[in-house]
Amino acid sequence: MRIESQSEPHSAIRPWIIDTTLRDGEQAPGVVFSSAEKIDIASLLADAGIDELEIGYPAISSDERSTIRTIVTQKLPLRLTSWARAKWQDIEEACLCGTEAVHISFPLSRLYLQLMERDYAWVEKQLQELIPRAKHYFDFVSVGAQDATRAQPELLKRFMLDAEACGADRVRIADTVGVATPSSIIGLVGHLKSTSHTALEFHAHNDLGMATANAFTALEAGCEAVSVSVTGLGERAGNAALEELAIALKLSGKYETGIDTRKLSQLCTVVSKAAGRTIENQKPVVGKSAFQHESGIHCAALLKHPLSYQPFLPDQVGHERCEMVIGKHSGSASLQHFFSERGIAMTRGEANYLLALVRTAASDKKRALKPAEVEEIYHSSLFIKQ
Repeated sequence: MRIESQSEPHSAIRPWIIDTTLRDGEQAPGVVFSSAEKIDIASLLADAGIDELEIGYPAISSDERSTIRTIVTQKLPLRLTSWARAKWQDIEEACLCGTEAVHISFPLSRLYLQLMERDYAWVEKQLQELIPRAKHYFDFVSVGAQDATRAQPELLKRFMLDAEACGADRVRIADTVGVATPSSIIGLVGHLKSTSHTALEFHAHNDLGMATANAFTALEAGCEAVSVSVTGLGERAGNAALEELAIALKLSGKYETGIDTRKLSQLCTVVSKAAGRTIENQKPVVGKSAFQHESGIHCAALLKHPLSYQPFLPDQVGHERCEMVIGKHSGSASLQHFFSERGIAMTRGEANYLLALVRTAASDKKRALKPAEVEEIYHSSLFIKQ
């Protein structure tokens, strides 16, 4: 019998999910995707049901533009967006790639404006010049406020109103160095939503470990869109993780996305391999340990109901099943289950006897035991010889 962790909502909110693995994700230190890898990842993201793909930064090189054009010709069932700085040359390079949308990024915090030797008057002038021109070439134009969470709230409000007046279809609020918290996001988004009717997107970074929580909170607070990356790949500590947010939205019962979560594990594996990164065992949602159990209390409950110590079933993200590890913290029920899968019936008394030997061996090795080691303990134990 299939056990669902969450029934489908009757009237769910439909957030817009933007993946930036191929743009912001590739900006992670030491990560370089080949053209073939980018094409493959774009196809997998489309197949998984992503709404929009921030496909790359055309101005970076002719190779980048060539790859973007190749992906555009595949006519994938999602919006393709090019990223550009607030300069016409970047936007012109994006025009040549054929994406239906462009995102134009502006510095907004006092620090970022100082670094670029600009002021807000320059930002306002660029908004007035670039957005109307871009609208002639793109079906959708979004603009982004870099370092928005460290910008003055009133300046951010002014930026949003100016972008709306110039015809922007969406405004991105970027937590560029990951300093936001869920409570600060609630206040910021609430303030901005009371100011303008323009669609808001939140772009989270994970420097304080709160990117996914902040992305989820941004949607709760009223943002229409959020940007994510596969495994959270991105600059420094990364971005909000696609797989984490997708499952969180699914389990909430309030949201409905087009994402097929069963395809997340394969997607994460492909991206991690292309990035030369390892998926850590304790990585939420797709890490190996997410579906491993050793505690005797947990395992005994899981044998009765698979959701007793798991928020969702492994097959919901493309894993086959959970794994009960035999080690120092195992209980007799785990051992009985382990051997029953090998065609060996074991009484509770026999399991308790064997459990002492298993715990001693695991303590000596300072790790969980391999299946062959558990079997060897069984075959060499005293009660087997009787």
